[in-house]
Amino acid sequence: MDGISHVTFLVRDLDRMATFLCDGLGAKEVYDSQGENFSLSREKFFVLGGVWIAAMEGSPPAERTYRHLAFKVDEADLPLFEQRLRRLGVDIRPPRSRVEGEGASLYFYDFDNHLYELHAGTLEERVACYRR
Repeated sequence: MDGISHVTFLVRDLDRMATFLCDGLGAKEVYDSQGENFSLSREKFFVLGGVWIAAMEGSPPAERTYRHLAFKVDEADLPLFEQRLRRLGVDIRPPRSRVEGEGASLYFYDFDNHLYELHAGTLEERVACYRR
């Protein structure tokens, strides 16, 4: 196995998702099916942090959960992302309690109940922190 190919989110409004991903997080939109659907419904593709994200029109999760997608960011960039997301009206969540050395995070929901995290840390740092 080489890794994750892509992540797909079901959303009510593709254009709103595009604004969220591109203006809020800095993604690049690379495809819009615009009615020529090759999959289950209209979809758009984005690249964010080297990850292919697909957004497809459909029924998003009815409830919010802690299930989330986390992107690695530099801690110094967290305030900039928070400011951009707040301007879009994104629901920024209070941070969870942290163990020292675990890395700072910003948690937020998109407009379709999907939870995201911007995290300033690595797996190696987290494991080392927990083993202390």
